[in-house]
Amino acid sequence: MTVMIPFEEGQKALDWLALTDALADGHKGPRAEVADVLLYEGENTLLNRSAWIAGLGLAVKCATIFPGNKAQGKPAIGGAVNLFSGQDGALEAILDFHLVTKWKTAGDSLLAARRLARPDSRNILIVGAGTVGLSLREAYGAAFPDARFTVWNRTRAAAEALQAAFPDMAIADDLETAVRAADIVTCATMTTEPILQGAWFQPGQHIDLIGAYRPDMREADDQALQRARVFVDSRETTIHHIGELMIPIAAGAFSVDAVVADFYDLPDFKRHTKDEITLFKNGGGAHLDLMTSRYILDAWQQTG
Repeated sequence: MTVMIPFEEGQKALDWLALTDALADGHKGPRAEVADVLLYEGENTLLNRSAWIAGLGLAVKCATIFPGNKAQGKPAIGGAVNLFSGQDGALEAILDFHLVTKWKTAGDSLLAARRLARPDSRNILIVGAGTVGLSLREAYGAAFPDARFTVWNRTRAAAEALQAAFPDMAIADDLETAVRAADIVTCATMTTEPILQGAWFQPGQHIDLIGAYRPDMREADDQALQRARVFVDSRETTIHHIGELMIPIAAGAFSVDAVVADFYDLPDFKRHTKDEITLFKNGGGAHLDLMTSRYILDAWQQTG
């Protein structure tokens, strides 16, 4: 029987730290076979991602990304996630797209932060006050419960809306000042031009880049990558697909060989010194959607 898992009911059984443990376990098994198809029309994107992992099954995620919808009061992202059995190919579950995306996206970054950020991090800056920013506040708050959170957004109204959901969150008016004061900077914007400058980074910081997903998009400049030890969630879905790395590599400002590790090299996902700067590029990928969907289905079934 195919299970339908809606957003609100589905996430009641979920836990951010348990999800990151499930993602780590998923990367200890066989490497995923993944295939992406991206179609573009102007600023709009159709993203179709599929993954197959022995022991976890198959997942197909189809997403439409229409940034202009926001101006019309419509959701910018839509889609669906289908989870199939690896034993007989049966459709096990249809999961709410936004449920999987929320937990996969923030959980992806949180897994990296739990391994790369200093455990004593107390000042966390969220750059971007959209839907992902809200998820990041929840996720990082689970792993760093004593942290103080600040949000910066191009428009203050959006920052105030996020603050309304978390009244203890401060609002930053100057991005450079906020970045310099943070222990962790997590950035989830729709910018195509870098808004984070490596010259602002301070010793010991962890930088988490989420927003860029197209070849023409990046959130951090060349110096940001040059000053940090750089990690990615998946070499296959970031290095040759997202401008965050593609653009500086093509310009000769950064080298593929400078990427330290991806999640399939988890033993190498660690901070060497308290003063080094670590930078993580969250590129997503269907294999992460599959791992997250399997975690959600297991949690759903365990709670009846």
